[in-house]
Amino acid sequence: MLRLDDLLEAVAAYNPDADFDLIKKAYVFAAKAHEGQKRRSGEPFLTHPLAAALLLAKMRLDVASIVAALLHDTVEDTGVTLEEVERLFGNEIRQLVDGVTKLGKIKFTTSEERQAENFRKMIMAMAQDIRVILIKLADRVHNMRTLDSMSETKQAEIAQESMDIYAPIANRLGIQEFKVEMEDLALKFLKPEFYRMIDEQVSERKEKREKYITSVKEMMTRAMRENSVPCEVTGRLKHYFSIHRKMESQNIPFDEVHDLIAFRILVDTLPQCYEALGIIHSLWRPIPGRFKDYIAMPKANNYQSLHTTVIGPEGERVEFQIRTREMHEIAEHGIAAHWKYKEGKLAGETKDEMKFRWIRRLLEWQSELKDPAEFLDTVKLDLFADDVYVFTPKGELKELPRGSTPIDFAYAVHTEVGNACVGARVNGKIVPLSYKLHSGDSVEILTRKDMRPNRDWLQFVKTSKAKAKVRQFLKLEEHTQSKQVGWELLEQACQKHGLSPTKLLKEPAVLKYAKENGFKEEESLLSAMGYGKILPEDLLGFVLPKGELKPKESVKETTLSRLARKIARRTLGQVKVSGVSDMLISFGKCCNPVPGDAITGYVTRGKGVSVHVHDCSKLLSTDPDRRIFVEWDASAPISRIAKIKVVCADRPGMLQAMTEAITSQGVNIAQATARTTEEHNAVNTFDVEITGVEQLRHVLKSLERVKGIISVERVRS
Repeated sequence: MLRLDDLLEAVAAYNPDADFDLIKKAYVFAAKAHEGQKRRSGEPFLTHPLAAALLLAKMRLDVASIVAALLHDTVEDTGVTLEEVERLFGNEIRQLVDGVTKLGKIKFTTSEERQAENFRKMIMAMAQDIRVILIKLADRVHNMRTLDSMSETKQAEIAQESMDIYAPIANRLGIQEFKVEMEDLALKFLKPEFYRMIDEQVSERKEKREKYITSVKEMMTRAMRENSVPCEVTGRLKHYFSIHRKMESQNIPFDEVHDLIAFRILVDTLPQCYEALGIIHSLWRPIPGRFKDYIAMPKANNYQSLHTTVIGPEGERVEFQIRTREMHEIAEHGIAAHWKYKEGKLAGETKDEMKFRWIRRLLEWQSELKDPAEFLDTVKLDLFADDVYVFTPKGELKELPRGSTPIDFAYAVHTEVGNACVGARVNGKIVPLSYKLHSGDSVEILTRKDMRPNRDWLQFVKTSKAKAKVRQFLKLEEHTQSKQVGWELLEQACQKHGLSPTKLLKEPAVLKYAKENGFKEEESLLSAMGYGKILPEDLLGFVLPKGELKPKESVKETTLSRLARKIARRTLGQVKVSGVSDMLISFGKCCNPVPGDAITGYVTRGKGVSVHVHDCSKLLSTDPDRRIFVEWDASAPISRIAKIKVVCADRPGMLQAMTEAITSQGVNIAQATARTTEEHNAVNTFDVEITGVEQLRHVLKSLERVKGIISVERVRS
């Protein structure tokens, strides 16, 4: 069990002049505040803030961060006030505790608007004082370590939240130690069958692997000594999430994952990194395309290292990472390794500030993007992005997410360049606009004044800026068109009654109608009319005296129209539109929503409301004015078709085993397809009838338990 002395010893190891009395005072204060409180595991609650503080001490953080970590739950979980914290520990620590308390209240599983608002709070907190998120990350890592005592539902919720938000933030801050641990623990709780399988396979090969690591270390150390390069060589198994990701991305079973072992070589100076690289390549044959120089071209989070993969002893693929000890400290602890804190703000050299450009980008988006779904899509994109480095024709370096295209580059130069982009030259050659850029590419954008952004661009652009700007342009264009359509519809209706639409729109009754229906101006009223949200007859009926608006002539229903009505009404009752359950709706084929998914409606012209998953990319490219609140109708349970993709080993009996795994959950298979790959795997697609996402989750878990399964995923379209 952790003790205060463990924390004090850890701090003394890197800061012998620290204010130990302040740390002790905070420990005693937290102990009294949390007295009698227990964690779900049965341990005293105090073990949690103490563990979080120790994690920060291992990252060599300042005393204020250590103290704030000890106090971080006192305001939220006890009767302690922020004023009391400030009186006893000062304003700086109060601000840190306040920041962590606010982040502690963030729940990422709530509604879309709430989730977006919480994201905004987190971004603002990071921008104001980065130590707030470092304390929160330490808090989350320890919570993940002790997740076994929580319910299965809570485990899945917290693990998914860690994978979606906190691991990417740790990666962006360069804290690989936290990122790796959170990813592995998240895999354990989100995909327990896969985690268990990898763990069993790793354990079976433990003795052989340890012998191999010892052998390679001895060979490497001897070769480095002979060349007078002092070094430290360590070998380790790649972490479980990395193995799982490789199995999924390459559709291969565990036995075919060859580069499971990675070696790290730490040297004293930068030139020695390249000397070590030459020695490795003289011992073993390097694999083409697997060398990366992150020293000359550091990652966005300031990570520096040389990576190379070689055909090592016994024909095994082996990865080597070569870096100086200083680079290693930064790789493990990120910004905490070399940033100085002063008055609660980060201060550092200009070159170090590069790693915070992504936070500044997020700050820009949180102020520019008001639509919650679009904002969430944008920030998640920025959190997950790795980077490529490309050059303008003048040699200026541009940093873009991996997978970026010439259009992304164009928008990175300027919005007007992106809007007018018609083509691109990469390294002097014309390439498609969907071409994926590589580090070192020189990019020239070709423009034309009459060119406009194309909706198809949204299918392949990568950066949040490009996506946002294209959507912004398309929405503006669509909004303009809808106003024109609305004006034409109103004009036609007015002609029947001998009215002037211009004069009508200035009538006090019209202004009253607009206000009562939530339209702030004439333009938004016309736009809503063009979208079909309101009818010209409704407006005229409100304005004209009763009896002056002629009712529409009734049309006799034909056999064909009656049949069409019945077909159209098959979807009625499944979804409520703004609380009404008898509106015509259809489901987007682009995202295929099923009961339980978070959904949003889109008002179409003449086809009712189209229902999409709330973060559907097609939905995000539409005008927010045409979106409408919808919810599943619990009183009318239905079954929907969900598509599942399963990759497995190609061997007899697998199809039967998968079929049994699905039907054992009381689910009917509507359609199934299978094909084999060159890697001797089978890719299977099942269309299953399910009643909701909970049932789908049970089906996916059941499939994961089948021996020989490589990956299982829901396919949206």
